[in-house]
Amino acid sequence: MALSRSGRALGLLARLLNLHQDEAPPVAVGLLMFFLLFTGYFMLRPVRETMGVAGGVDNLQWLFTGTFVATLAVLPLFGWLASRVARRRILPAAFGFFVLNLLLFALMFAGDNANPWLARTFYIWLSVFNLLAISLAWSVLADLFSSAQAKRLFGVMAGGASLGGLAGPALGTLLVVPAGHAGLLCLAALMLAGSASAGLWLYAWRDRHPLPASAAPAQQDQRRALGGNPFDGALEVVRSPYLMGIALFVVLLASVSTFLYFEQARLVAETFPDRERQTQVFGTIDFVVQALAILTQLFFTGRLAQRLGIGALLVAVPVVIAAGFVWLALAPVFSVFVVIMVARRAGEYALVRPGREMLYTVVPPAEKFKAKNFIDTVVYRGGDALSGWLKRGLDLLSEMPATAMLIGAGIAVAWAGTGVMLGRAQRRREPPADAPP
Repeated sequence: MALSRSGRALGLLARLLNLHQDEAPPVAVGLLMFFLLFTGYFMLRPVRETMGVAGGVDNLQWLFTGTFVATLAVLPLFGWLASRVARRRILPAAFGFFVLNLLLFALMFAGDNANPWLARTFYIWLSVFNLLAISLAWSVLADLFSSAQAKRLFGVMAGGASLGGLAGPALGTLLVVPAGHAGLLCLAALMLAGSASAGLWLYAWRDRHPLPASAAPAQQDQRRALGGNPFDGALEVVRSPYLMGIALFVVLLASVSTFLYFEQARLVAETFPDRERQTQVFGTIDFVVQALAILTQLFFTGRLAQRLGIGALLVAVPVVIAAGFVWLALAPVFSVFVVIMVARRAGEYALVRPGREMLYTVVPPAEKFKAKNFIDTVVYRGGDALSGWLKRGLDLLSEMPATAMLIGAGIAVAWAGTGVMLGRAQRRREPPADAPP
């Protein structure tokens, strides 16, 4: 009787999450992969944000530019790795390197926690690591699941990121005093190693449950290296109108995010002069964002993608943010900003990011790793740097922040239009027989 009740409960949970038979184990492991990755990252994020404000709001564009330069330097190294290592080994190899980086930073923080150049270096490193590690985790999922499965499952697995976003700040707050920054870095390294192990398990699971050739014709090549040269990712983007569309979408997304990020730094610095209070504000925003995102990811993202298409995920948030920029131009106060920032970040995690990753399920393996990584890192950080200087220039030319907000609204409208075009292009590329086995 107890087993029967347990079976009914699991069946009900599977229906609520929109899972098919035998999909629960890989979905749980995919969720765990993101949970460990994001818990480690979000333990360290409030520290990074406080360092950014402490360096001066007027100097943020320099940190963004430094991050972009560092991303350009890392790109050939990742391109070399992706060309030489089997697809299934790319994530654990890269994550292993990041684990060593974290342990090295832990040693340096234990020796001199107040060094400003160490703080700036860590800010830039964490910003590069964030995009590259998350991009790689999504590359694994795009490599293993068909487009039809992605529409149902990517939102649920992305829930692990939001759970990590909830657990990370809480752990950081509880442990930063007894463990210090060095201890947090060591714990984040341990979590990153666990995330890499989850990625390896997913490839082993797919070996036991292969997709039909019509749904994923390239799956049989997962044990082979992609080949090519370290700069193939950039060349593939330039050659493909579809990838160029994704790159434009990412630039517009980064521009909107940067406009709001600079406004966040300005309003928080004006409203909360105390550093500890600033860290609490950043942590509270993170908590609210992740709580809203996870509810949407678990119960709504997959169903929206199935019924309305990927385009709906890509367009909804830009439209809301365009209206939010106009509202912020009319009422430039912290309370209004918080509503808009929460809507932007929760919507990006729950709708835009899963939708964006679904676009890669219909491209060849090299584009899933090399081109995708180029877009997610170099293109994204390039958009950050350019929009950071644009926002700074607008602030210098005009004493009225409303000008920048109205320009941000125009960028958000263009972002929405690009999402519409990408949704249609993905639908044309989707195999007609794409269905789970």
